[in-house]
Amino acid sequence: MIFCSLYSGSSGNSLFVSSDKAKVLIDAGLPGKSIENALLNIGHNAKDIDAIFVTHEHIDHTKGVGVLSRKYDIPIYANSPTWEAMSGTIGKIKEHNINVIDSSYISVKDMDVLSYKISHDAAAPSGYALQYKDKKVCIATDLGFFSDEVNTALKDADVVLLESNHDVEMLKFGPYPYNLKRRILSDIGHLSNEDCGKAIVDITNDKFKKIILGHLSKTNNYPELAYQTVLNVLTSAGVKLDKDLSLSMAKRDMPSNYIEF
Repeated sequence: MIFCSLYSGSSGNSLFVSSDKAKVLIDAGLPGKSIENALLNIGHNAKDIDAIFVTHEHIDHTKGVGVLSRKYDIPIYANSPTWEAMSGTIGKIKEHNINVIDSSYISVKDMDVLSYKISHDAAAPSGYALQYKDKKVCIATDLGFFSDEVNTALKDADVVLLESNHDVEMLKFGPYPYNLKRRILSDIGHLSNEDCGKAIVDITNDKFKKIILGHLSKTNNYPELAYQTVLNVLTSAGVKLDKDLSLSMAKRDMPSNYIEF
């Protein structure tokens, strides 16, 4: 399999995953041209994308979904509440490209895709696990908290992109209005750096994992701070880098973490 974060952050998100025969995007939260260029930068073409999976309807995850689908005739997959919530913002989609996820497992060519519930202030937000043979990639961002369902999905993954959205103190004393701060800190908000570290400890087991920290807030976090906070939590719990897992950062505005495994 191949995994690459094209963009990851509060300004827009899109992830690329491929198997032997399938190429898919998880979200397309930037203009279509930006995503086309990011794919070209890693040696792939948007015309070859087999599906776009949408985690939830917020614009930083859907901005380019409709444009790409119309231009390249790409099927879009999302659950029914998400379709309803995003229908007014992604534009007209061809009927044959509207795919409603009504069960946990679906397949795209040789790739199996599992959707699981996450906690966020959206209609029915989802995380995704993508599997080809015995290899598995998991995406878990926009989490108010790290649930048992998400924990179960991530435990046997080879590659995990996990949200490390904000530093709690930066958020509390930052410029956001009080109501927005409360929302981000709530169980339907975003995962903090420290809670991200605790979640990684929970999924650490005998299987070596490549962990990628993503969806960082531009206002309430820094990449160096997120990395060091998570590393401190892991070290305190006895988790060893390069032995139990690897740890890296997804970049906000360019492709990063191109992983073949």
